[in-house]
Amino acid sequence: MRTRLTRAAVLGASIALLAACSDDGPKPEPRERPVPFHPPVELLERYDADHDGTVTRAEMETGLKAEFAAADKNHDGRLDEDETRAVNEARWGEGLSTTSTLVDWNQDGYVDFHEFANTARSLFDQLDKNGDGKLTPDELHPENKKNGKKPPEEKPRRHEDGN
Repeated sequence: MRTRLTRAAVLGASIALLAACSDDGPKPEPRERPVPFHPPVELLERYDADHDGTVTRAEMETGLKAEFAAADKNHDGRLDEDETRAVNEARWGEGLSTTSTLVDWNQDGYVDFHEFANTARSLFDQLDKNGDGKLTPDELHPENKKNGKKPPEEKPRRHEDGN
């Protein structure tokens, strides 16, 4: 008998709680649209200097060097704390999911070119399955090959240095 009374009390309290929560008050404001997902290959595609859909290691290295030189405001061959902060804030401001924060991995007080280029180089190496030093549209977008889709059309892109 006591168990039945306890169950009845819990059931009654649950019903009362649900009734109290079912307020038909004002509806919440719609959420902002989420930032679209940008696949990591977009990080590399911007280095396709000749816009042929293939990114070569040489194109990537040239683009990375130009970006590093633009970020190195005092031209000492390394990014100090202020220069690193400026690059990171600019990257975060773009709001892309491909944003990669610069980090002084070896903790020597600045970000050198190798630390600057590490993310792009790592991704390149991972995608360059045949090790030929170039990423073809099939390597950049293997999902299109599986689905029988054409790779996305290449849009002209400009680096910070105007090239």
